[in-house]
Amino acid sequence: MPFTHGAACPPSRLAAPRAAATMGEAPEPSSQAPLAVLSKVELRVSCKHLLDRDTLNKSDPCVLLLMQSQGQWVEVDRSEVIKSNLNPVFAKIFTVDYYFEEVQKLRFEVYDSHGHAGVGTHDDDFLGGMECTVGQIVAQKRVTKPLFLKYGKFAGKSTITVISEEISGNNGYVELAFRAKKLDDKDLFSKSDPFLEIYRIDDDRSEQLVYRTEVVKNNLSPIWEPFKVSLNSLCSCEEKRKLRCVVWDYDSRGKHDFIGEFFTTFEEMQKAMGENKVQWECMNPKYKIKKRNYKNSGVVVLLDLKIHRVYSFLDYIMGGCQIHFTVAIDFTASNGDPRNSCSLHYINPYQPNEYLKALVAVGEICQDYDSDKKFSALGFGARIPPKYEVSHDFAINFNPDNDECEGIQGVVESYQSCLPKIQLYGPTNVAPIISKVARVAADEERTKEASQYFILLILTDGVVTDMADTREAIVRASYLPMSIIIVGVGNADFTDMQILDGDDGILRSPRGEPVLRDIVQFVPFREFKNASPTALAKCVLAEVPKQVVEYYSYKAFPPRCPQPDTPDSSLSSPQ
Repeated sequence: MPFTHGAACPPSRLAAPRAAATMGEAPEPSSQAPLAVLSKVELRVSCKHLLDRDTLNKSDPCVLLLMQSQGQWVEVDRSEVIKSNLNPVFAKIFTVDYYFEEVQKLRFEVYDSHGHAGVGTHDDDFLGGMECTVGQIVAQKRVTKPLFLKYGKFAGKSTITVISEEISGNNGYVELAFRAKKLDDKDLFSKSDPFLEIYRIDDDRSEQLVYRTEVVKNNLSPIWEPFKVSLNSLCSCEEKRKLRCVVWDYDSRGKHDFIGEFFTTFEEMQKAMGENKVQWECMNPKYKIKKRNYKNSGVVVLLDLKIHRVYSFLDYIMGGCQIHFTVAIDFTASNGDPRNSCSLHYINPYQPNEYLKALVAVGEICQDYDSDKKFSALGFGARIPPKYEVSHDFAINFNPDNDECEGIQGVVESYQSCLPKIQLYGPTNVAPIISKVARVAADEERTKEASQYFILLILTDGVVTDMADTREAIVRASYLPMSIIIVGVGNADFTDMQILDGDDGILRSPRGEPVLRDIVQFVPFREFKNASPTALAKCVLAEVPKQVVEYYSYKAFPPRCPQPDTPDSSLSSPQ
């Protein structure tokens, strides 16, 4: 298929999740993980035989990564610029989410950068492009393809290589800081401009660039900025895997001078930090052979090493975290008399109403994560026996001491049983229900472990009456192990619900306090009337795994299964 390039579209909300990494840096986990199996994939890019667009020097290449979204190419991220190099190996790691069930089209565009003039502003800057899918890269692990110019014309012998690596769910990242002392001076009229590269040596003895530091100008004892890399990138989560570290003297023409190298392992780095022996001699093999009194070309010092564990939703679930599911049903009069076939609460023996459809679709997913399969079921907005006073947080099984029902079927039976016994009334007050579940979640928080997480499913047909109190309750709940799902039933105006969802802005309490994290997901049922229950459940629950991880990460609670807490523990041990 001919390749046609164009100016990169600006990033938008339709873009694939943007890679958080800077040059060579592994991203801190963003953690969105829908219930469908989600993997994060790291992509590394290099090129060969690029076209030379410059008159005096060689091209200064940069790679743009674009992903197709709704038929449009959207820029996801871009690499660093490598000066005067026609065979660049980019340190930038692109991170993308991989969905087995989707065709995710990618486009790599290579440009000759001109500094402040930007990238991709003129056709003359375009060095070539290549299109493929995430699936192709993942399946082959290493893809090399020719670069094409406009109208399908080959860009000479130019090729681009993309290597993929999956980030395991229980992966983490390591923060490293290096400096050097007394490096060799490679310049005549000034001091060397050193930078450090770290390569991982793979099983086939090939070398994979892990990280490239910034250049420190005119300094033989540089201190490089701390950086982060994923443990998967650094050593494939194998502590004994050999690493090659190389120090160069930067040259603006791309002809960097070799200063020296040393070999180490992540295991050795950790032990060195523990024993305060955190330096390696930087050796030049040629000098070692030729110079009788040669000692080294300087010393590289490891200033700091910090391991940061990154846990996934499945890590917490497999560690024994239980999802406690509560359903809250709107019994206000606006639903209509349940005895009338036009009522949203009408029980049709042949066709479940919208309340039941939403309840079963979401509940059947959640019940897989609850060991005792007992669900709290509450109602609001009705007059209830015996005194027929309005209640906004009553148990639909009418047991004030135990509002739990046996499984989803138990909730369905309690719902159908309570309808003839109550009087639909009003108003639509949601805050009492949120606060009731929040009190239970607050008790769980005091255990200081990842043992229970609470999901509140609110099924409602109308506008929230106590909007101010509801916003306040949500802000409070955002600090607790709790998520709120609101399904709008019927054809009412759900503008207020969209505000509570917070996708279009940060939700704040009436006093202006923002939520700590976004915990509300709103979905109007009418958009799924003709869809399968699976589609509704997938949409409704899509944000829950991310919210679970965000909460426990904020609280620094690891999964309940035993986790090594010493720096020299095995990285590959099961979580």
